[in-house]
Amino acid sequence: MDEMNVLSDRVQKCISENARIAQDQTDYQKRYDELVNRYETTKASYDRTEKSIKDRHAKAERLGAFVKALAAQDASVTEFNEGLWGTIVDFMTIYSKEDISVTFKDGTEIHIG
Repeated sequence: MDEMNVLSDRVQKCISENARIAQDQTDYQKRYDELVNRYETTKASYDRTEKSIKDRHAKAERLGAFVKALAAQDASVTEFNEGLWGTIVDFMTIYSKEDISVTFKDGTEIHIG
C-alpha cells in the first residue's frame, strides 16, 4: 500500500511539473507511462494479496463453524449427520450413477467413481 501511495504521488508530481514547466512531451509521456504501469502492476499484486487474505479468513470461518458443530455433538459421530455434512460440503455434482463429484466449502473437489 505504501508503494502505491508513493507511485501515486510521483504520478501527480509528474503531471504537475508538466503543467508548470515546459518540457519535451515525448519524455514526459514516457515517464508518465512508466509510473502508471508500475502503479497498476503494484495495485494488481496488492489486490491479489488482499483477495487471498479474504479467502483464507473465509476458509477459517467455515472450518471454525465445522469444529463448533462437531464439538456440539453429544457423542462420537458414527452415522451420517446432515448438519455436519452441510457445514463442510458446498455442493455435489452427479454426472452418472458411477460418476459423482463432491465440492467442499474450502474448494477441495473429490471425484467418486
